[in-house]
Amino acid sequence: MTATPARPGPAPLLVACALGIEHLALRTGDKGGASGPMTVLRTGMGPGGAERAVAKALDTPPLDEAAVVATGFCAGLAPGMHPGDLVVAAETRHDGGATPCVGTELLVEELVRALPRRTVHTGPLTGSDHVVRGHERGDLLATGAIAVDMESAVTLRTAVTAGPRPVAAVRVVVDAPQHELVRIGTVRGGISAFRVLRAVLPAFFEWHRSSLLPRR
Repeated sequence: MTATPARPGPAPLLVACALGIEHLALRTGDKGGASGPMTVLRTGMGPGGAERAVAKALDTPPLDEAAVVATGFCAGLAPGMHPGDLVVAAETRHDGGATPCVGTELLVEELVRALPRRTVHTGPLTGSDHVVRGHERGDLLATGAIAVDMESAVTLRTAVTAGPRPVAAVRVVVDAPQHELVRIGTVRGGISAFRVLRAVLPAFFEWHRSSLLPRR
């Protein structure tokens, strides 16, 4: 008699961030409602570190089939954005290419439910290889992007290059055109963004539960 192969468990979730303070927020945040195994990966700052760390993580089972969420802090580009606002990417952009995100509407709904006092913005999230200041914000806004960070676009591009999987990017605005920060965590805006990042995981879990991961 031939044994029936065991049914595979739920595909894992990989949550990627860059900075130690982002990693701390996610590790100490609300983990209620996890739909399967979750790994929080600190990639280090910048697109090069994100690419290397994510590629390495997704090269080893069981993370080779993981859904991927890029998260952490970002710079808002649009007038009226404030520290602590949330950005859910419709797509991420890097070097002239774009990676579509999965389940954007669901993420918006879950984040509004989890953080009803916070504004959630949706639109293109663009990548940069440096911290964006001053007139560069306006230049990027003119392309249609609503926010910028250094790791999300490369993280998602690396993830889909490694194999078919759901990907998303959710960022917390830490500074904006009228609220530029000198150093994260030393002023009110940075503290506000940290507290918001601690509360996002339940929305990620619901997105993970609702995403159908193609099996190879």
